[in-house]
Amino acid sequence: MSSALRDRTGEVLLPGDEFSFDTDDTISLTGPVKPEKVVCGPGLRRSGDRLLVCKSGVLRHKPPNMFWMDSQQRRYVPAKGETIIGIVTVKSGDVFKVDFGGSEQASLSYLAFEGATKRNRPNVQVGDLVFSQFLLANQDMEPELVCVDSSGRANGMGVFGGGGLLFTVSLGLVRRLLTPHSEILSDLKQLFPCELVMGMNGRLWVKSCSLQQTLVISNLLQSCDTMTAQQRRELFRRVAQGAL
Repeated sequence: MSSALRDRTGEVLLPGDEFSFDTDDTISLTGPVKPEKVVCGPGLRRSGDRLLVCKSGVLRHKPPNMFWMDSQQRRYVPAKGETIIGIVTVKSGDVFKVDFGGSEQASLSYLAFEGATKRNRPNVQVGDLVFSQFLLANQDMEPELVCVDSSGRANGMGVFGGGGLLFTVSLGLVRRLLTPHSEILSDLKQLFPCELVMGMNGRLWVKSCSLQQTLVISNLLQSCDTMTAQQRRELFRRVAQGAL
């Protein structure tokens, strides 16, 4: 199966396309047993001896055997462990309601902050931005957020957002920005020094030394959503020369 997937890497696939085991993937009864594992990422689903495509996009591959669909999706589906940027919409009792751009809002307990106790409550108001991660993400249950990691430390999570700008891009662009040694981020840092917070739900928060630079950075990142690498380099070069 993995050989067939590698042959289709970089091609556009549609929902309903499937891959099945061929003769090369069968296990020999006389030779050593070395079953080949395929790790399915977003957009792919394993069903018995078949691998089904459930999201349209470009098939990507990461050695040795990780495959996923790269698409320009904007609707976010929560997943456990992913970090997102949310907006506090309701403050009721011991629980905050947070809008993260999904089909329903998530709950955030006041005890889900570093050092929070019943007497020492965090200062969270309606309209605040929170950088948090999903503790519970199930299609049959309400999503639950926390602002601490597994060791109880904030690790950069919590309330933030003073003086910055929040905007939305596609989920595919966020994944490209979060990849190690991202070319977009390296080119951007050479133009303008800034603070950048990225959520897996497609929300970005940026803050620079001036409002003008902050707006320029947001426009550049939104433009990168639909540009090729060559077009992006040309745009950044023109900005560096002051042509725009």
